[in-house]
Amino acid sequence: MPVTSAEAQPRLNSPHEQGITLTINGQAHDLTLDTRQSLLDLLRERLNLTGTKKGCNQGACGACTVLVNGRRINACLTLAAMLDGSEITTIEGLANGDQLHPLQAAFIEHDGLQCGYCTPGQILSGIACIAEGHAGSPEETRFWMSGNICRCAAYPGIVAAVTQVAKEM
Repeated sequence: MPVTSAEAQPRLNSPHEQGITLTINGQAHDLTLDTRQSLLDLLRERLNLTGTKKGCNQGACGACTVLVNGRRINACLTLAAMLDGSEITTIEGLANGDQLHPLQAAFIEHDGLQCGYCTPGQILSGIACIAEGHAGSPEETRFWMSGNICRCAAYPGIVAAVTQVAKEM
């Protein structure tokens, strides 16, 4: 007996639950989630992708930056239920096995991290900054990366890494 589309839907227990499909770091996930859940909490608490950091939880620090369909967003301010069908990239999805993404390698080369807490968000924001064409000079990179705060002030290394990779791509 064929399954109808209504029968194929996930069983929802609450008016606040919704079924969605997300592709995260190249892997499809069919999820039933609370419509009030942020993308950050979905990634960290349910999918155990803890590379994305919870900083201010108010969208002011950028520690939770991830890419959604190639665009950078603050995961703490984004409801996961709004992203049905989206492709999400987190820091866990950048390296190819033991081979780091060029920007990850450049952060190490230029000492663009100190405590490392903001680094995942900085790297993902830097990838988007390069893709947007906003990393042509150190001044431009600083301006377009200003939504990502580093409490250790590793800014010179971060800007050098983003600017270098932008020139190489």
